[in-house]
Amino acid sequence: MSFNKIIIVGYLGRDPEIKYTPQGTALCKLSVATTERRKNAAGESEDHTTWFRVTVWGRQAELANEYLEKGRQVYIEGRLRLEEYTDREGNRRTSPEVNATDIQFLGSRGETSQRASAGAGQEEVEEEIGAEAAPASATSKPGKRGGKRAAKAAAISDEEIPF
Repeated sequence: MSFNKIIIVGYLGRDPEIKYTPQGTALCKLSVATTERRKNAAGESEDHTTWFRVTVWGRQAELANEYLEKGRQVYIEGRLRLEEYTDREGNRRTSPEVNATDIQFLGSRGETSQRASAGAGQEEVEEEIGAEAAPASATSKPGKRGGKRAAKAAAISDEEIPF
């Protein structure tokens, strides 16, 4: 038996892009960033950002396109694969790509726009994802949320997105 599953909690680097297959199935492309803080050899803290290309299918893709926007925090479960490509300078790169099986929206809808216009930077989420503050699922109805969210919006410039 083999198993391939990844869980990502990160921020959208750009607005979702929706397309439809010839059969009419919706697919939505997302660019999601995760950042972790590590100490370097000199003992100084450094932020390391990993970008994921995520594809969401069907009704979840339509909901993601409708409710998500750049800077919004999301929870994604799916299958991971590594794709090789050549960048603009001719260097071989590897991109982690995720085929999403479940997506949940974190934070409130207006939170991203309000924080971005106020000039807020990326901050850590100080609250654990728990039962009393469960994130809204992509399959749940808008406005029917349990708990209060303390998610922070990411300040991500277009130049930082590798694809």
